[in-house]
Amino acid sequence: MSDHIRVHGLRAFGFHGVLPEERRDGQAFVVDLDVELDLAVAAETDSLESTVDYSGLAARAVEIVESDPVDLIETVASRIADMVLADARVNAVSVTVHKPQAPVGVPFSDVSVLLRRSRS
Repeated sequence: MSDHIRVHGLRAFGFHGVLPEERRDGQAFVVDLDVELDLAVAAETDSLESTVDYSGLAARAVEIVESDPVDLIETVASRIADMVLADARVNAVSVTVHKPQAPVGVPFSDVSVLLRRSRS
């Protein structure tokens, strides 16, 4: 399978992190999705019902980032992957959650977690 829907650069504000100030003040997060599925029927029929609506995926991913604070962005990424895989048409998904303001303590350009999940 080589068909993909990609949505990159979703921006959301959340309160994830292990430090008290991360939970209190929150910070920006960026999410990238790469969804693998068969797009042949959608391409043939030109029908939104034959594919996964990327605007819906984007909205739900942002909702996940903006709700229920957790310690780790690994958990955020896993929640997003589970949401995407809930659609039976999806064969696999890669989710990257970026934490551009992570409290690293040294200059950096990006901190992110990438997970890939697929159907067994």
